[in-house]
Amino acid sequence: MHANGILLKRLFTALGEHDHLAMASCYHPKARFRDIAFNLRGADEIYDMWRMICSGDIEVEFEVLEADDRAGRVRLVDTYTFGASKDPPKPGRRVRNAIDSRFQFEDGLIVRHEDDCDAKVWAKQAMGDGVGAFLASRIRLMRSLVANAKLTKFVRTNPE
Repeated sequence: MHANGILLKRLFTALGEHDHLAMASCYHPKARFRDIAFNLRGADEIYDMWRMICSGDIEVEFEVLEADDRAGRVRLVDTYTFGASKDPPKPGRRVRNAIDSRFQFEDGLIVRHEDDCDAKVWAKQAMGDGVGAFLASRIRLMRSLVANAKLTKFVRTNPE
């Protein structure tokens, strides 16, 4: 397996082990991350996101499909509870999210990471059949505002 394939395997194995520090070591300082909610710039923002995600109950299945000197691709399925909270107590909803992850590499690290999934399928699982789910499935800005507010609150209430 190519060295960048090993890097991707290390990234997602660390996610399955809830090891955000190992994940952070896979990213270039000027890395960018984008998915259906986040658009993050720099390793620090990406690290905070993984730190938040690793604090939850995420389970991971993945397959490195390809990787070379410049680019890579991974098929990923994340399973986790969305919207659970302790205060006030709220159980959340189970989500099984199939993701196509694409990468670009520089200096042996991830410099660009883009995740793509079906936002309509995700919203239905995460939020049910209500108006909020309908809007979240169609409006990226809404998903982004909610995700970034959640990340900001996590970082503020869970300093390192």
